[in-house]
Amino acid sequence: MAFTRALAKYRPTRRTARGAGAAGAALLAAALVGPLASPAAAVVAAAAGHETGLTQAMAVSGPLAERIGHQADNQQQAADAKKAAAAKAAAEAKKAAQAKAAAEAKKAAEAKKAAEARKAEAKRKAEAKRKADDERAAAKKRAARSAPRVSPNAFVNPIAGGKVTTQYRSGGAMWSSGKHSGIDFAAPAGTPVKSVGSGTVVTAGWGGAYGNNVVIRHSDGRYTQYGHLLSMSVSVGQKVGSGQQIGRVGSTGNSTGPHLHFEARTAPGYGADINPLAYLRGKGVGL
Repeated sequence: MAFTRALAKYRPTRRTARGAGAAGAALLAAALVGPLASPAAAVVAAAAGHETGLTQAMAVSGPLAERIGHQADNQQQAADAKKAAAAKAAAEAKKAAQAKAAAEAKKAAEAKKAAEARKAEAKRKAEAKRKADDERAAAKKRAARSAPRVSPNAFVNPIAGGKVTTQYRSGGAMWSSGKHSGIDFAAPAGTPVKSVGSGTVVTAGWGGAYGNNVVIRHSDGRYTQYGHLLSMSVSVGQKVGSGQQIGRVGSTGNSTGPHLHFEARTAPGYGADINPLAYLRGKGVGL
């Protein structure tokens, strides 16, 4: 069948599809019976054709039109579903991106807060240390100001606050000569022992029955000896000042317990002893 003008796009509605079904049936009947019937019958049959913008068009039967309509509806529904799925996926992706960005921002904020806390703690500790150092320095200055001024040549007690427990020339089997050659100061082990005056160390080491001992020569030509020491903090030839620590109280050598054995001598060795109490008192030490 020939057309006298171009075909136009056309999608029949359900109503036109039903109308076209009857016309299509008539046209089909004309096509089938045409060779057998008269020309007049063919014209009548053809008159049932449907005008669609064409000079003459073939109508579609009802069931076929419905199938075409259903197919078009299904295609539209599929397109709508695909579009909705794409929109949903995009929304979910956006939501996930926003959640990730929020989590990263929270993590960054927490890290910044922790860093600031560490910085603040370090600053607090530094400030506390500076304050403590300042307080110690101030206390040291106050102590220095309040301490009695002692002349470099003044004599002091060999043990701060120490008291004599064994007198000079006391008798007993403890001493090889039968007499005590010095005086004893009872004190706990580890108590600092000081030089009674300025001078030069002439002995610093093991002294037999005296254990660890130190002997110092003073500017007046006299010597002082410190025995039974736990430890010594000076060496031979060293210059020491009045009140300078030279060791610690111990119980080394011929000793029955921690104490300081102190002697005053006219010479550095044993046997040159003089009364140590008289010597110290003569130097202004109150004992």
